[in-house]
Amino acid sequence: MDLTRISPNARTLVMGIVNITPDSFYDGGRHGTPDQAAAYARTLIADGADILDIGGESSRPGAESLSTDREIARVLPTLERLHEVDVPISIDTYHADTARRALAAGATMINDITALRGDPAMADVIAEAGCPCV
Repeated sequence: MDLTRISPNARTLVMGIVNITPDSFYDGGRHGTPDQAAAYARTLIADGADILDIGGESSRPGAESLSTDREIARVLPTLERLHEVDVPISIDTYHADTARRALAAGATMINDITALRGDPAMADVIAEAGCPCV
């Protein structure tokens, strides 16, 4: 994936958010299956999204934390359905194992809402991959 589109000198980019959660505060769980999420992601791209952000755990207030296995089970099938898209894909996770698996499945950047404090192995995953991190 050509990440040169993401640079300090580029125009403002639009990130399309794809939440694969039953309790998302953003979309109310409307894209809870891999097929629904992938279809929505393609709609976002067609509507002009420059980057996709795929997340499997809700960060709304009061949301329960997910196990890494459960988060992976939510996001990987969607990532596998998006292997041919022509935009960078960000994985929204603070779990290093989820990030590692998502990068192997086609994600090109990490969006960690804990600023690398949620999992001590996350910085190593990012360094090993050499990928951008939000």
